[in-house]
Amino acid sequence: MPDIIQLLPDSIANQIAAGEVVQRPASAVKELMENSLDAGATNIRLIVKDAGKTLLQVIDNGKGMSETDARMSLERHATSKIRKAEDLFTLRTMGFRGEALAAISAVSQMEMKTRMASEELGTLLVVEGSEVKRQEPAASDKGTSIAVKNLFYNIPARRNFLKSNASEYQHIVDEFQRIALANPEIGFQLVETDAVEYDLAPGKLSQRIVGIFGKQYQEQLAPCQEETAQVRISGYIGKPHFARKKRGEQFLFVNKRFIRNNYLNHAIMSAFEGLLPENTFPFYVLFIDIDPKHIDVNVHPTKTEIKFDDERAIYAVVLSAARQAIGSHNLTPAIDFNSDVNIIAKLSNASSQSKEVYFEERFSSGLNRSNLEHWQKIFEGEPIHRPAEVPRIEPEPVPETQTLRFESSMNSQETSEEHFCFQLHNRYVVKQVRSGMMFVDQQAAHERILFEKFLAQVKHRTAQSQQSLFPQTITFSAADFALVLEMQKEIETLGFRIEVFGKNTFLVTGVPANIPANREKDLFEGLIEQFKVNQSQLSVPLSENLVRSLARRAALKAGQPLVREEMKTLVDNLFVCRNPNYAPDGRPTFFIFELNKIESYFR
Repeated sequence: MPDIIQLLPDSIANQIAAGEVVQRPASAVKELMENSLDAGATNIRLIVKDAGKTLLQVIDNGKGMSETDARMSLERHATSKIRKAEDLFTLRTMGFRGEALAAISAVSQMEMKTRMASEELGTLLVVEGSEVKRQEPAASDKGTSIAVKNLFYNIPARRNFLKSNASEYQHIVDEFQRIALANPEIGFQLVETDAVEYDLAPGKLSQRIVGIFGKQYQEQLAPCQEETAQVRISGYIGKPHFARKKRGEQFLFVNKRFIRNNYLNHAIMSAFEGLLPENTFPFYVLFIDIDPKHIDVNVHPTKTEIKFDDERAIYAVVLSAARQAIGSHNLTPAIDFNSDVNIIAKLSNASSQSKEVYFEERFSSGLNRSNLEHWQKIFEGEPIHRPAEVPRIEPEPVPETQTLRFESSMNSQETSEEHFCFQLHNRYVVKQVRSGMMFVDQQAAHERILFEKFLAQVKHRTAQSQQSLFPQTITFSAADFALVLEMQKEIETLGFRIEVFGKNTFLVTGVPANIPANREKDLFEGLIEQFKVNQSQLSVPLSENLVRSLARRAALKAGQPLVREEMKTLVDNLFVCRNPNYAPDGRPTFFIFELNKIESYFR
């Protein structure tokens, strides 16, 4: 039987390695910029064209390489960082595996120029698919410039798996921001198709955060510092009331290396327990400095996962540091010493006569009002402004005479099975049906109603737009700006009217009809944030994703009080939908508590 096992050619082995190291253009950006950091660069420039598919170029002013080193850097497992196995446990550099340049050159047309300060001439290398086409002396600046052209040109299948330009550019910006945050003492520039997106001068971490995310972050930063014999924590956390509904602004670094660690993220979120609005996430940039012998960075090809030899101890220190920062910078609610601590006792001792008056007025006024106009506003997403209501008080068991008098205030039509409904905890609409009691989740139900309405408008292009009386400007990050620009036509089919208004800024001149005034900015920003969340979790067409996102952001929220006509109309419109049982994300919209189930509790 002939032998069948053979060694792979280097070109194929490099392409296989590229599958782990270079998954998308952003992966190449990360590897090249980390090499520049290891070369001691004080200024790093990233140039991007066509979201990195056409060109990725990283230029630094680091030490540069000799002609021999430049050629050797293209070989697999060639590195200047490792001499013996023990070196793996003392690493403080970024790139150390010696696979990055070999893998990148295997799937692209790469051009490298490099010169050491002591040399008059540098070296030019031109490589295509791991094959060196040219190697010659060339005039160049001190440092290294590596241009990666036509990424995955020789692996069409891999190129076909890349996402849209906006999505791939978002990944590039994410990698750029992480490296720039980890190294505030170094200058960084990002140029996208001849436009300078970021120009970050060397400075302090707080200056770097503001330079990347905007001046509005100056108000929300709280310093975080903690040091023990084993670990040092430093950085900034955001104040709770600045928390946002997206997860993308949480940065955790270990020895200046960005990592993802759900366990340590849980420590930070635990420090904010009880302080954050529902479904929001705080901003933080935290650095963990630890002896490399206590961690293992060689866990995953992308090096974003790290193992600690005592993760529970690190958790405790991170939790303590976050809590101390929150407490010392007055981020927790203060106790109001002027309030009456016996307020609960006073409420429970209130007279039954006062309760009768309150409940009679509360329910009677709701039953006899006509709120069709208000409901039409709330159906389209407009908040109803009412005078502040008296705080609700849970009633004590009422005498039979009181119950009879309450029922007598309702006419026979309102007490019929068709019309009787009420709101439970400002979250659920409860309605009597023949088989028992139906509980409707007001937010899920309204999302379903709006989703089908918006979907029909997009399909038939019947969405109406209303001109904004005072158009609002919205400034996005460079990646989000590119995303909005790419799907501007689809956004406008929903009824929005937007136009470019300066760098990374849009002017919102129109919104979908019946969207309330002064909500343009909040709704549009929410639309884009929800779109990105859906994009990471769902595989649906772009237009459907936008419809889902708008329905989610424009729908009623749990905790919003409704009056009787609003509840009735919500239920009626839900059961006109083609699929009334579920919200667009699959949550049930209603539940029926069967009468025989209720009876079983009294047997």
